[in-house]
Amino acid sequence: MGKKIALITGISGQDGAYLANFLLKKNYTIIGTDRRSARSDNWRLIKLNIQNKVIIEDLDVTEINNLIRIFQKYKINEVYNLAAQSFVKSSFENPIQTSIVNAISPLTFLEIIRNQKRKIKFYQASTSEMFGKHKTKKQNETTNFYPRSPYGTSKTFAHYSVQNYREAYKMFAVSGILFNHESPLRGEEFITRKISIGLTNIISGKQNKIKLGNIYAKRDWGFAGDYVEAMWKMLQNKYPKDYVIATGENHSVKEFINEATKILNLKTRWMGKGLQEKLINLETKKIIIEIDKKYFRPTDVESLKGDYSKAKRELKWRPKTNFKSLVKMMIKADLKEN
Repeated sequence: MGKKIALITGISGQDGAYLANFLLKKNYTIIGTDRRSARSDNWRLIKLNIQNKVIIEDLDVTEINNLIRIFQKYKINEVYNLAAQSFVKSSFENPIQTSIVNAISPLTFLEIIRNQKRKIKFYQASTSEMFGKHKTKKQNETTNFYPRSPYGTSKTFAHYSVQNYREAYKMFAVSGILFNHESPLRGEEFITRKISIGLTNIISGKQNKIKLGNIYAKRDWGFAGDYVEAMWKMLQNKYPKDYVIATGENHSVKEFINEATKILNLKTRWMGKGLQEKLINLETKKIIIEIDKKYFRPTDVESLKGDYSKAKRELKWRPKTNFKSLVKMMIKADLKEN
């Protein structure tokens, strides 16, 4: 038997890069796809030193004929659909495009795979944002969805599409309900990276302050490098099932900031309340973080915390990186860039 061939959509993103690196170590042939406009943005693959070890195909996942062409060109064994419009704030600004990419494209993939003569396993990147306004302390595979953004809504459509195709056509199609996962390869538009870059820039004199929205929102933050192993394990499972992947604990944005300032040995103090809350650098007496209402979402998710006990029991998966180690990893990486 030859090498397995894996198709990874959105390979230049955080998850795509870590997954490609992981699968290369498992001796896979990797076909990575990205929009033409993203081809020059492969810094993550370069950081991991794998840019020349994967085959990159120009592909917009909304173009059905080009999707079909990929399946005709390669004998694909596993598909990891990671391509998405994944920034929640942007989904409020572009709800239609978000839905085309996040909801219709996965459905297109499922329909193409259903019509293949070969058995192909399919992984869909679901998200904890689907839980939204839940009423539980922890969220697991049976928790009801109540998305609070066009992003969460579009991902919920795709999630149910996977479930429907799995049951209707006996396809090996699964969804990984991943809670927030961060790393030094996280996009700069995401809150954790905005904080780690911003604080290290302030220390080096490149930036004066950081403007943020809701610092009391709580998320279950894990390390993306740990989570891609769970994606792979789901497709090696005997039966196709959906799994929650998380750490089982959550922390507020404010806690992330406090941990980061501690690692950087910054002496700081929070002052004020509401929109007037600020973080002061006690040594310079300057404001380094302030609240700006333009960064608040129209509808927000206050708290998310995942219950990954099913993945622990059935996949033998558990997170290896705790919250403090994750923050330290990100701060150290951005300090190095400064």
